[in-house]
Amino acid sequence: MLDRAKAILKEIISWRRDFHLHPELGFQEIRTGTKVAEIMEPWGYRIRRGVGRTGVLADLGNGNPIVAIRAEMDALPIQETNLVDYASQNAGVMHACGHDSHVAMALGAGELLSTEKFPGTIRFIFQPSEEVSDGEGLSGAPRMIQDGAMDGVGLVLATHVEPTTPCGSIRIGSGPSSGGVDSWFGEIIGKGGHGAHPHQTIDPFYIAAHVILALNGIVSRRLDPFDLAVISIGSMHGGSTENVIPDRVKMTGTLRYTQVGVREKIHAEIRRAFDISQTLGGNYELKIETGTPPMVNSPEASGMVETVARDLIGQENILPWKDELGAEDFGCYMELASGAMFALGTWSARYNCLLHNPDFDLDENSLVIGSAILAETALRFLRGGFKRTKN
Repeated sequence: MLDRAKAILKEIISWRRDFHLHPELGFQEIRTGTKVAEIMEPWGYRIRRGVGRTGVLADLGNGNPIVAIRAEMDALPIQETNLVDYASQNAGVMHACGHDSHVAMALGAGELLSTEKFPGTIRFIFQPSEEVSDGEGLSGAPRMIQDGAMDGVGLVLATHVEPTTPCGSIRIGSGPSSGGVDSWFGEIIGKGGHGAHPHQTIDPFYIAAHVILALNGIVSRRLDPFDLAVISIGSMHGGSTENVIPDRVKMTGTLRYTQVGVREKIHAEIRRAFDISQTLGGNYELKIETGTPPMVNSPEASGMVETVARDLIGQENILPWKDELGAEDFGCYMELASGAMFALGTWSARYNCLLHNPDFDLDENSLVIGSAILAETALRFLRGGFKRTKN
């Protein structure tokens, strides 16, 4: 499968560069979805357009088992600074997180699998809006799920480019592989007045200072040291001039976690931190918005990926997963089926810029590895190969 992927590398690169030239923001991926459908349909895939708003489903085969391969299509609101002939043509929009590569690798896997015979069904999930949520707080994964993307799926696979891991290597592991993410929105309510007479006011900034200390103490003093979690303040706004103490101060932030119980504890502790407002004579309003769950690689699925990777690129090129709390809505799919995401190394001396950076680019030789592992893992699952080799 790796040799076959190498034979279509130029094609995979051409797809990736085309998507990179024409990036689209979340739930706006009209061109991207249209092109994906146009590429997949001649290979015999049954296409559903407009899934989860702007997503695409592509099925090949019939019946069970069903294995799904997911790729997200959206770009970021970043102005690209790369001086390459495939740099973004859409001002202020860039594929700085590698989603163009994910789509191209899924297409590569789709082409490789289109000539294979297998029992069951292969489903490609081309998902919109992994990066942002809509007005109802939902990103692309739950929207796709609402429209039936995971109906009957027994295994779901994905990859994500990883620019600090050498090209030619992957990272894979079981257990929590990214953080769940929620957002919080707080407003501290005081009593405004003249800056020369603070004793006649209830200063919301003074109260906010104590709330901030309490928030920053949650992870270090209220959670078990072995519970991975992050609480960050992202914005703080209040007042409009230098000599007036305002009535209110607004604060917003994010929280990350890997266990449901920890999440519930953090929610309670954030409320406790804002309760300080009442102790100091003020009040508050607080809303905690539930986001996407943690991404948890199942031992079965991650074992399948590792077995295939060992056969294709060798054990020496399989590295342990890096624990971190970045969010990824692929976790929504993994709540419904056994699944795994592997990190694809894209680093080389020339390509060493991090994700979400206006200079981000990658070593495109890595793309054949992603396509081959996705295709071969799906194929062995459908053919029952893993059952026969299970220890």
